[in-house]
Amino acid sequence: MASISSFSVPSLPKSQSQDPDSSCSGKRNDRNSSCCFPPSFERRKMILSSAAVIAGGFCNGGVSLASEFADMPALRGKDYGKSKMRYPDYVETESGLQYKDLRPGNGPKPKKGEIVVVDWDGYTIGYYGRIFEARNKTKGGSFEGDDKAFFKFRIGSQEVIPAFEEAVSGMSLGGVRRIIVPPELGYPESDYNKGGPRPTTFSGQRALDFVLKNQGMIDKTLLFDIELMKIIPN
Repeated sequence: MASISSFSVPSLPKSQSQDPDSSCSGKRNDRNSSCCFPPSFERRKMILSSAAVIAGGFCNGGVSLASEFADMPALRGKDYGKSKMRYPDYVETESGLQYKDLRPGNGPKPKKGEIVVVDWDGYTIGYYGRIFEARNKTKGGSFEGDDKAFFKFRIGSQEVIPAFEEAVSGMSLGGVRRIIVPPELGYPESDYNKGGPRPTTFSGQRALDFVLKNQGMIDKTLLFDIELMKIIPN
């Protein structure tokens, strides 16, 4: 299955990142009498610039830099500093899901009630492209371990997040689809325990949970690569 784990993302100084291991909490720094975080306007510019860099890094894997921005009224006044990005080479559905078939399948599409078996990768595209689920683990890395089992769920059972259900329902057997998931189609109540798929490693769970539970500026847009491996009839 195609993977985008090889792209590199520029790291930010700790004073510009709300990383779980960062000691900066937004309070005034006694050494230089300046705040750890830049002003509101500068934060917005920083987030948008970072998102553009991430999107540009996906080009080799099939993602183009967004050419259009859509205002999100629900975020006005909340200083989240992020507007929805539309990718011109992706199909956008009525729900707001964006997808691109990296490899069209040549088999049947799953029907409601059937069980599907999929392989998947997950990335926090809105937060520096951090991976939270990897098919191909790097030796010695956070995702090292036994090969993870394929993920399966029943179509129409609401076992998975809305974006995952919609994406897989429209796939053909053997296909690989990349999807960009806005927060409203992602994990309910920002909790991956309330809807699959769930990261299979502690490192992945920690990375995803940090993004989902953060109430500040972090954009919660996610990206998944999904391969439809098998369809099990009723």
